[in-house]
Amino acid sequence: MSKRNTAIVVGGGIGGLAAALALTRQGIEVQLLEQAAEIGEIGAGIQLGPNAFAALDALGVGKRARDCAVFTDHIIMMDAVDNTEVVRIETGADFRRRFNGPYAVIHRADIHGAILAGVQDDPLISFRTSTHVESFSQTADGVEVRDQAGNLYKADIVIGCDGVKSVIRENLIGDSPRVTGHVVYRAVVDRENMPEDLRINAPVLWAGPRCHLVHYPLRAGEQYNLVVTFHSREQEVWGVRDGSKEEVLSYFQGIHERPRQLLDRPTSWRRWATADREPVEKWGTGRATLLGDAAHPMSQYMAQGACMALEDSVILGLAIARSRGDLINAFKLYESVRIPRTARVLWSTREMGRIYHAQGVERTVRNQLWKDTSQERFCENLTWLYGWDAEKSLQIVS
Repeated sequence: MSKRNTAIVVGGGIGGLAAALALTRQGIEVQLLEQAAEIGEIGAGIQLGPNAFAALDALGVGKRARDCAVFTDHIIMMDAVDNTEVVRIETGADFRRRFNGPYAVIHRADIHGAILAGVQDDPLISFRTSTHVESFSQTADGVEVRDQAGNLYKADIVIGCDGVKSVIRENLIGDSPRVTGHVVYRAVVDRENMPEDLRINAPVLWAGPRCHLVHYPLRAGEQYNLVVTFHSREQEVWGVRDGSKEEVLSYFQGIHERPRQLLDRPTSWRRWATADREPVEKWGTGRATLLGDAAHPMSQYMAQGACMALEDSVILGLAIARSRGDLINAFKLYESVRIPRTARVLWSTREMGRIYHAQGVERTVRNQLWKDTSQERFCENLTWLYGWDAEKSLQIVS
């Protein structure tokens, strides 16, 4: 009998768990190394487009994710200055038929848990927590990963899923994150603390000058996710810490009272100074590659960070299947498919942030253009993103 291939996955977030599932579906035994003491997720809600559900279905956890998601009726953009609606995209039955999947919002811990349940059911995956990976190297026939405690782990391949501050990326590429200067505050508020007229079954984005605010329901509408973003006056360093209501309020002057009232609702905030990276032509070398935020960290303006990690995982698995056990060529195929798509999403995300935060004449032009755009035109413009097909994307490079 031939020897079973083995892999080390560094990072136990959404991307790392999804990668592990994709690998075992190709018969590869996976050791997953996670820095935290427990496999889990911090944060609040995330949005999942139809492309994310296509990936979740391919990984065998689509039903679990749907069971804890809230399916939206619309995506709405409001002008935060004058409380007028700029655009409304319907995400009901017609949208779902067009893109073969729903648009949904979900608590980050719930989507992570849905994938984790699939991983825990898989006998080919083993976990090691409280493991801070320090370095890795490649040998003639495999990889060696070493943690800060001096433990050595060996496998045929390694996939770095260890986020924006990826140790694996530092070893492979050595570039620096690009701190955006944009700060994101996230909180969750209970339904009874949410203004009744804002209990809307949709992601609602309030676009303001150099700032915006987003809210949407979680957990069957019992909670609401609240996210505010602004251009910081400080010299930011990428990281997460507790935030203050006073700082948030200082950036939302001149905003209509209807969205501004939400800033008083959270009892606590978490503050993210965001970063992304410039796209590169290669993520890995030989038996090592990257996935998710380690490969293509991006801002939240198109709500595609987790979606891209899920897509990555599916393509990684398909590339291994197509390469018939040649793991080095599989990584090359995977990167040739994923690098152009994720770069397009990243650049589109940066531009969307500029549009959301328009001020002056640019704000007026944005509102006029989007008000005059039909539902059909919006869907056409989103087909490249939400109409993702894994098999077709592989055919393009074949």
